[in-house]
Amino acid sequence: MEAKIDPAKNADQPRKFRVSPLNFATAGFFILAGYIFINGAKITGSPYEHWSGTITWIFILFGVVVSLLDIIFRNFFAETKKLWIVELSFITLVAIIFLIVK
Repeated sequence: MEAKIDPAKNADQPRKFRVSPLNFATAGFFILAGYIFINGAKITGSPYEHWSGTITWIFILFGVVVSLLDIIFRNFFAETKKLWIVELSFITLVAIIFLIVK
């Protein structure tokens, strides 16, 4: 016979890791920061020798902020499907605002 799962016991167990769009953004910012730290920042072939450290720290800060936003969104939206919709909408909104300001 199949044992029934008690919801109270299930609530105490840790949740599995869920992949979300802001996880990818955080990883991208940290990878970009590492790449700039190792190779230096170059735009159109001219290196920014003195600004590479500053640009690296900016991308690390972006990664930390996006990671905290991901944690906040996870607390508000328990379902993975809703989490993806909200986070993709947030990324789209930020991209549109960036393009308007630019």
